[in-house]
Amino acid sequence: MLRDNKGFTLIELLIVVVIIGILAAIAIPQFASTKEKAFDAAAKTDLRNLMSAQEAYFADNQTYAPDVASLGTSYVESDQVTVTITAASAAAYEATATHAGSSETFCVNTDQAAAEPGKIVAGADC
Repeated sequence: MLRDNKGFTLIELLIVVVIIGILAAIAIPQFASTKEKAFDAAAKTDLRNLMSAQEAYFADNQTYAPDVASLGTSYVESDQVTVTITAASAAAYEATATHAGSSETFCVNTDQAAAEPGKIVAGADC
């Protein structure tokens, strides 16, 4: 009266659970890093969009917009991204962008005397 028992033993199931736990412990920190990179990319993209809107504003007014509200509907910020125009004149402007989910701040300065004019750089000071 031998029966053919099919299925998994308790030890086999525990080994599978432990392996899944190890894989999750490796993958979750990598996911958090990827998420912050996406937030940073959103802030950089908003700065690039601001640069385009500033050039359109300049074409109409021969000066750069002093604040984001002056750009009107030609520029719309992404969700949780804060863009601030810190300085503007008829020759150049400086702006910063941050995402609520990231600790990084990005900056662009179009003044020719700046270290890297027109380039988006990390940090609040260009």
